[in-house]
Amino acid sequence: MKRGAFALGLWLVLAGPSLLQAEDGVIDLGALPNYAKQVKPSYIFGDNTPVATGPGVQPNPITNTGATLGRLLFYDKRLSRNDTVSCSSCHQQDHAFGDPAVASTGVAGMTPRHAMRLVNARFAEPRFFWDDRAPTLEIQATQPFRNAIEMGFSGTNGDPNFSDLLAKMSALPEYQILFNAAFRSPGIDETRIQRALAQFIRSIQSFDSKFDDGLTQSFANFTDSEKRGRQIFTTPSSSSGTPNGGANCMFCHSDPTFSNSSSSGNDGVIATIAGGTDLTVISSPTLRDLVGPSGQLNTPLMHNGSFTSIAQVIEHYNAIPADNPNLSFFLKQNGVPQNLNLTAQQKLDLEAFLRTLSGKALYTDPKLSNPFRADGSITIVDTAPPPSQTVNLSTRLRVLTAEKVGIGGFIITGTAPKRVLIRALGPSLAQFGLPTFLADPALTLNGPAGFAPVFNDNWRSAQETEIKGTGLAPGNDLESAIVATLTPGNYTAVVNGVNSGTGTGILEIYDLDFAADSKLANI
Repeated sequence: MKRGAFALGLWLVLAGPSLLQAEDGVIDLGALPNYAKQVKPSYIFGDNTPVATGPGVQPNPITNTGATLGRLLFYDKRLSRNDTVSCSSCHQQDHAFGDPAVASTGVAGMTPRHAMRLVNARFAEPRFFWDDRAPTLEIQATQPFRNAIEMGFSGTNGDPNFSDLLAKMSALPEYQILFNAAFRSPGIDETRIQRALAQFIRSIQSFDSKFDDGLTQSFANFTDSEKRGRQIFTTPSSSSGTPNGGANCMFCHSDPTFSNSSSSGNDGVIATIAGGTDLTVISSPTLRDLVGPSGQLNTPLMHNGSFTSIAQVIEHYNAIPADNPNLSFFLKQNGVPQNLNLTAQQKLDLEAFLRTLSGKALYTDPKLSNPFRADGSITIVDTAPPPSQTVNLSTRLRVLTAEKVGIGGFIITGTAPKRVLIRALGPSLAQFGLPTFLADPALTLNGPAGFAPVFNDNWRSAQETEIKGTGLAPGNDLESAIVATLTPGNYTAVVNGVNSGTGTGILEIYDLDFAADSKLANI
């Protein structure tokens, strides 16, 4: 698909890789539900999506192709050792992406802890699993594959290695297509699996609850009981344990995400599913979507799934039954386990408030649902255009001497970095009968504050392999080109003649990353 437009001396060609859509067991390259631009409420500030580069870190914004790939990975049972378990086996959409069972069933038996709900994981503190052992959602994403009990590619006790999983996936044509579409080059590796799964999991959002509606109207939609419960939730507990204090819930479940705000220590629930004792640090999960649209509890509660009602959880925190060396200091009064002395009515009010935190659309949102048919099959309709179809901005420049050089400004909008190719052409224009072409153009790229200028004179002198790989290498060795990955901002490309040469040149900027959540515009 190509569209051409000519305006204000600018020739703009718009085309690029089609996006993906999954419905009824079919992924059709052409139209995908909107993952990249999901609306995040203005009152939600935290976001664990990696946005900056650094040692071991690369940006991972949600893209339509990436989240679609992640959706398949999430629901595909073939990615377990014996083709029986997927991420969705333990994280079910109709239970806020949690497990209604106390312990989840993996390829080798029961898991030692209850599966935590994944709703709003994007907005949690960047520590994952009940014991906080994964520093990012990306690292968390592939640990279940490597777990001997969960999905079985542990490489221990006769289990296959993770490399065997990669080989298994590489033999599946649908993943060859989807990884190429999501990352714009072929190849399947753990980093790409992590990035795609994290993008899908970060798309699991729920902000259409009664609480969210109340934020815009001073909670006029709340009942008296819900209002009192909110007050109890947000008020610190009394150091003396009198019923006039609050429940102090906010310290571990801060609104409006109601997820962990700090390392919480142990929560006072020390029994394990298997019957032992667990005194380790236990993460505080989000309190959103504890119940589903019908009002029924989505999953058993706590890390061992031992509580089957919100009332039981409130009773536990009302009077912590036992101390241990790792009990959270938030759960102590004067150094001993707290006793809130909440009245019966206060407990009912607190539960009423907690029930206002559940949304509606999460449970039926089709873009979060299982894309496979009932028999586990899926069809890929691959109508992606050839890679040469790329966005191109170009302008004709008259290059003179001194300060009268050719200058073209362009803008990258959006949130994601974008890979571009910038070319300064001169000698190639001779084939069009232009006698005054710029014989030896040089190119300098300038950017926003903190951006180090990039210079090139003769494209083969630097980045030759990378430039050739784009299929857009200049036709003359004296012409200049730069390949760069640029963050959103304003940029200027300056073209000058080597040795004060003058003449007419062409400045071109190609978008090599059309699928990214950013746009190239203006020259």
